[in-house]
Order: sequence, then C-alpha cells, then structure tokens
Amino acid sequence: MDKVFAPWRIEWVEREETNPDVDCVFCAFRAGDDDRANNLVARSDHAFVLLNNYPYNPGHVMVIPHTHTGEYGDLDDETLLDHARLKQRTFDALETALSPDAFNAGLNLGGSAAGGSIDDHLHTHVVPRWNGDTNFMPVISDTKVIVEAVEETYDRLYAAFASQDGTTAPEDGAVRIE
Repeated sequence: MDKVFAPWRIEWVEREETNPDVDCVFCAFRAGDDDRANNLVARSDHAFVLLNNYPYNPGHVMVIPHTHTGEYGDLDDETLLDHARLKQRTFDALETALSPDAFNAGLNLGGSAAGGSIDDHLHTHVVPRWNGDTNFMPVISDTKVIVEAVEETYDRLYAAFASQDGTTAPEDGAVRIE
C-alpha cells in the first residue's frame, strides 16, 4: 500500500457533515457565508473561483458559473462572457501567486463518462503545471504528492486576485471581481 504523509488533510477527513441534505455542493458554497472556510477565493457577477479540495497540483481551482446546470448550452451570453473573463483573471492570479510553467484547463461534460465527479453543475478546472511536476512518484509508484496545503495556496491566490485592478478584497470573504 502506498502512503504519503499529509497531516493537513485531517481537518477535511474529520469535518462534520454540516448539511448532508445539500443538493449541490457548488450552489451551497456560493450561497455560504464563510468563503475562506469553503476555499472560495474570488467572485464575479455570474461566477466564482473555488480551490479544489483534492488538487492535482497546488493552485488547482475550479471556475464555476452561478447557473446550476450540467449543460454548457444552458448558459446565457452574459454568464458565458463573465465565466470566460473570470478564467482569464484566474490564469493571471495563478501566474502571480505560483509562477507555473503552464496550465491545463477544461470542462468535464456529459456525466460520469467524462470523468467528472459533479456532473450536474458545470465547472472549469484550471490546473497549474510545472516542468518536471510528474516525477518518479506517479510514474513508478502510482502516487501523487501535493507539495502545498490548500490553506497556504488560498492565501497566496487570494493576495494575487486582490492585487489585480478592479477588485475589492474584504477581510472576511472572497475577492470581489468588478
């Protein structure tokens, strides 16, 4: 059995199910009142940026439209444009915060066959990549090591979004993208 020591994950593992009746975790996070605890780092009029709780790499985020749908064609023009602009701002913030060499970005559309674990609320994954981030661990040992705690990544990404023009950075919530 492969084991990787990640003590920062215990808070997630031992968390209490605060609302097991939630229909959509993304809608619940958007409506929640504790952005920091939910890892919601930035908001715009029609979308928001959420750090992935199970990141492939540090800085792995999802850009999520407010509209609850699994169908890309259901998004109106205003939501599509806002979602695209927020993705652009997300790339900029990730470059400022983490200086990756590249990105993978994409949607899992079409249900479980597309590989997504949440298929009824579409979202765009943005994964920072670095030259050499695939090393012997995943290749030989089938084990991925995440080198930074999600909470530390949140702080760095929050500061990067807050440094952009046209933002408001409240002390108790996500950066607001104007």
